[in-house]
Amino acid sequence: MKPARTKTPRKPPVKKGSQTSLKDPVGVYCRVRPLSLPEQECCIEVINNTTVQLHTPEGYRLNRNGDYKETQYSFKQVFGIHTTQKELFDVVANPLVDDLIHGKNGLLFTYGVTGSGKTHTMTGSPREGGLLPRCLDMLFNSIGSFQAKRYVFKSNDRNSMDIQCEVDALLERQKREATPNPKTPSSKRQVDPEFADMINVQEFCKAEEVDEDSVYGVFVSYIEIYNNYIYDLLEEVPFDPIKPKWNSCSTPMRNTDFVPPQSKLLREDKNHNMYVAGCTEVEVKSTEEAFEVFWRGQKKRRIANTHLNHESSRSHSVFNIKLVQAPLDADGDNVLQEKEQITISQLSLVDLAGSERTNRTKAEGNRLREAGNINQSLMTLRTCMEVLRENQTYGTNKMVPYRDSKLTHLFKNYFDGEGKVRLIVCVNPKAEDYEESLQVMRFAEVTQEVEVARPTDKAMCGLTPGRRYRNQARGGLVGDELLVSEVVLQSFPPLPSCEILDINDERTLPRLVEALEKRHHLRQMMIDEFHKQSITFKALLQEFDNAVLNKENYVQGKLNEKEKVISGQKSEIERLEKKNKTLEYKVEILEKTTTIYEEDKRNLQQELETQNQKLQRQFSDKRRLEARLQGMVTETTMKWEKECERRVAAKQLEMQNKLWVKDEKLKQLKAIVIEPKTERPERPSRERDREKATRRSVSPSPVPNAPPVRLRHRRSRSAGDRWVDHKPASNLQTETVMQPHVPHAITVSVANEKALAKCEKYMLTHQELASDGEIETKLIKGDVYKTRGGGQSVQFTEIETLKQESPTGRKRRSSTGAPAQPDGTESEWTDVETRCSVAVEMRAGSQLGPGYQHHAQPKRKKP
Repeated sequence: MKPARTKTPRKPPVKKGSQTSLKDPVGVYCRVRPLSLPEQECCIEVINNTTVQLHTPEGYRLNRNGDYKETQYSFKQVFGIHTTQKELFDVVANPLVDDLIHGKNGLLFTYGVTGSGKTHTMTGSPREGGLLPRCLDMLFNSIGSFQAKRYVFKSNDRNSMDIQCEVDALLERQKREATPNPKTPSSKRQVDPEFADMINVQEFCKAEEVDEDSVYGVFVSYIEIYNNYIYDLLEEVPFDPIKPKWNSCSTPMRNTDFVPPQSKLLREDKNHNMYVAGCTEVEVKSTEEAFEVFWRGQKKRRIANTHLNHESSRSHSVFNIKLVQAPLDADGDNVLQEKEQITISQLSLVDLAGSERTNRTKAEGNRLREAGNINQSLMTLRTCMEVLRENQTYGTNKMVPYRDSKLTHLFKNYFDGEGKVRLIVCVNPKAEDYEESLQVMRFAEVTQEVEVARPTDKAMCGLTPGRRYRNQARGGLVGDELLVSEVVLQSFPPLPSCEILDINDERTLPRLVEALEKRHHLRQMMIDEFHKQSITFKALLQEFDNAVLNKENYVQGKLNEKEKVISGQKSEIERLEKKNKTLEYKVEILEKTTTIYEEDKRNLQQELETQNQKLQRQFSDKRRLEARLQGMVTETTMKWEKECERRVAAKQLEMQNKLWVKDEKLKQLKAIVIEPKTERPERPSRERDREKATRRSVSPSPVPNAPPVRLRHRRSRSAGDRWVDHKPASNLQTETVMQPHVPHAITVSVANEKALAKCEKYMLTHQELASDGEIETKLIKGDVYKTRGGGQSVQFTEIETLKQESPTGRKRRSSTGAPAQPDGTESEWTDVETRCSVAVEMRAGSQLGPGYQHHAQPKRKKP
């Protein structure tokens, strides 16, 4: 039984360098292919080199009730129908290849509907190579003379590279040559004429500033993503035969469903980069070899004939160009055998399958399932772009669904800042593709708003630059020494002929001996001269070494002094930096404090302005109320004065008439009593009566300077109990004669528990304004009880009211005709009854309380 598969633990994210804070938007380009037939209706128009405009076709206007809308979309650059492959390559792919040579990754997509020219843009056609062969050509033109020998770099299954020494690489080359492997192309093989025109690039292109102290190796791989499964197009296994399903009886099932071939899995390496595990990587040494490998995999790619395209790609293809570079050692002869110094960069060229609508392609069966998987993977790619844009625009942290599709999961590192991303949107301007082109344009609009962090530059190895050519110069010096030796040998005298034809020849050997002795003597002289010169040279060399040593000591001393100065300056700089940080921290705190104080100041100013406005409103309301009350008081006073004058005049007239009648009766009675005559008495004239009436005394008004009346206090009916006299501080002192007075009372302004605990009674003095404008005082009485909780409660029992009224309707009358006293004072009151015509009465049980009420009518003085 196989063990249960556990979930892979989440690894911590890789921390980027300081340059990752710089971001660049995804470069989105648009390429418009020409129409297949000139009479076809066109729905896309190129406005300028960055803008295209979509026109609604005539058929769609009729179906949509005449709705006509033109939409413009902007790109980084737009390539029209007359754009050549070279122009497109120079703008889009050339910078990616240059970054690849300098150790940076790149990703290039071609995206569009079926039949929009994606494969033509990527691969090309005879006599017009696409982006892929041009990228290979530029790469090998740049590193051709700096390539390492084959098998010096060896790939492993962990998405990294190993370095082999020259001996191991040589042995592996001999082994591979003995057993030829079709996976490894040979540079001696003739180019396949099927694709020879595609890679025959006329324009020479080369990268600038290539590192000449490094060796390079190029590895290519080719995969496809079909129905969300990854397949290796370079794997040398039977690919086309597909095994059927087998039932429990070990017989093939009769249905038409087949088991798909074994797919590859995605893994994550130690640098958290995604790669295809077990993918075949082929080392190539030229453009021809690389394109031959691509062409071999291209033949295995899945294509099908649909209603829209005779050769429609049914899968997403990914061609990876991996460049491995390692520095030379200090001598510049061999590759540095340190794996940490290897730099691996990769350029991925992706030809996406075309998005399509099944009702137009007339797809059925497998074609329908393929179209569904293609559209699903493209929809996932679009969703990832939208989530990335939302996270970057609004600062959210939504999870990007990379894992929903193998396509997005494979390239998620590029969108996390592992390289540049470029997208070429291919569109077909014919009217039948209007709706699909509209969706493509919307996807491009979203994608170019996504920003990708800039990749970091590779670290330097620290070795002296120019090592390669310095070694070549040293090899030239050795050749010059050999040439000098040949010249020295030629300066020796020539040897005579050594051929002896006669046995009696005695001249040849002596001549030969003489020549050899001369040569030996000359050689000995040259050796002696050489020893003398070598001794002289050694002496000069020793002097030179001593001078160099002295110079080195002097320079070392200077360096030590400079280092001390530098260390002192560094410590001073560190101290200043610390001080600067401290000051910056203090400044930041002061700025925050200032901001807080300014905010408080603004709030207080606003509150002050609000209070001032409120006071102004209250003041204006008060003035309006005072003016209104003053007017009402004046109006009421005039009204009552007129009413009082009218009533007094009427009463005087009435009393005069009564007095006249009484006088007449008295006169008649007097005449009868005193003079009993029969003469009829004359009626007195009205003027005489008025004069008599004027002689009556007028009741004087109260004297203003009368002595003050002593206040009287009403004694409470509960004087025997202890009281709490609660008088709030807001009460006003009244000038009434009767005042509430409770002896032995505890007077408080605020009721408290301590005072209530000492007393049995409670009285609250409450004042309010009555309806007539006078102050009304209420005495609210109650009994104090103890509660179960140890506190006190008050139960109110009765209310007494003290009210002060002005007796305006009870003015004392006086005779208008009375003469004034000679001393200027008014006359005395007529009698006691008139003086006591106003009395004060307290009604028992009255709800109104004590008040001024009139009870007695003024008596008329007897004649």
